[in-house]
Amino acid sequence: MKLSVPGRVTGAAAMVVVALLTTSATADAAPARVAAAPDIPVAAVKAHLTQLQSIATANGGNRAHGRTGYKASLDYVKGKLDAAGFTTTIQQFTSSGSVGYNLIADWPGGDANQIVMAGSHLDSVTSGAGINDNGSGSAAVLETALAVSRAQYQPAKHLRFAWWGAEELGLVGSRYHVNNLSTANRAKISGYLNFDMIGSPNPGYFVYDDDPAIEKTFKDYFAGLGVATEIETEGDGRSDHAPFKSAGIPVGGLFTGASSTKSAAQAAKWGGTAGQSFDRCYHSSCDTTANINDTALDRNSDALAYAVWELSD
Repeated sequence: MKLSVPGRVTGAAAMVVVALLTTSATADAAPARVAAAPDIPVAAVKAHLTQLQSIATANGGNRAHGRTGYKASLDYVKGKLDAAGFTTTIQQFTSSGSVGYNLIADWPGGDANQIVMAGSHLDSVTSGAGINDNGSGSAAVLETALAVSRAQYQPAKHLRFAWWGAEELGLVGSRYHVNNLSTANRAKISGYLNFDMIGSPNPGYFVYDDDPAIEKTFKDYFAGLGVATEIETEGDGRSDHAPFKSAGIPVGGLFTGASSTKSAAQAAKWGGTAGQSFDRCYHSSCDTTANINDTALDRNSDALAYAVWELSD
């Protein structure tokens, strides 16, 4: 907006005009948001799932803790992140007589005293490839991290991504990580976002209700799509957010359902089949790339990126 000032103005009137001009210039120059979250291409997320399936197939049909398929999965994710400019760290622990691994990836920059984390467990059960549980969360977190690199995003807060080992044995990897953080380093984490099963074939749209600000961020995103959400209860305390929450760190996340049955009301709201599990292949050999709902995976991947951008800006 421009102000036209005819003739010569002096005294108090001049001061008013200067104030108006200053206010106008400041308003015109006020920056918009630093950046808007990009769309996460579901084809790219599914390409990671195809790789995880191939890894499982080549390693006894699974990607479980202590098995070769898990380490191959970790190496795949780490290779992508290293090439994209992340600083990666492998954290080792021991569970059930086998060495386990967490993978931590830090994006350079941002306030190191305010860290936004997004994570997922990378291991499967021994009975299958674990493509929904939890290739889906792992692939979406990976593709969001790669989107950060493509955008060369420089948020105000520091971004950290994590892939946990031995979740299926009782949240072992994430608990080890949190227990080995100093009190000071725990205090630096302003939020941990968890993604465990976000492409269930008969999906629901569930949002964790642990931290109000994080919950609202996810709900706002889905409201913008016109997709109703419900509070997540089936997996409450059963995934990698639990150790963070116990340590007093704000947590949130998304979930599309596991062995619980979709109700008629939920089927009316979300589509799919009432009276059937959200994921009939939960913890079984049929949890393959055929066990993914593309729409749910797409929506949740985009919601993940939206939350990362919103909460780190």
